[in-house]
Amino acid sequence: MGREFVSASKVFHADEPGRRIVKRLPDGVTLIFHRPSGLTHILGSPAPELLEALGEGAADIDMLIERLSRDHDLGDAGEARAALAARLAELETAGLVWRV
Repeated sequence: MGREFVSASKVFHADEPGRRIVKRLPDGVTLIFHRPSGLTHILGSPAPELLEALGEGAADIDMLIERLSRDHDLGDAGEARAALAARLAELETAGLVWRV
């Protein structure tokens, strides 16, 4: 069974930033303690940036690309959309993001 890529019509949600403790390490790794679950997650880019972008409110992939583009060069839009969809699926599996 292949990995499902999320269509742009799906809206993603994440807990507000105050429900997470974020510690960025010098080697590009980010530790996130998720208060509701009591779990600590070890994340690499772009997962922490996606959570920050969702901290502004629920968004679909196009809105997330727009938010992330303010501070990051995402390159080709199609490749960025596929990469973000894969990272969002991982964050959803980890319980840090959910869809409506």
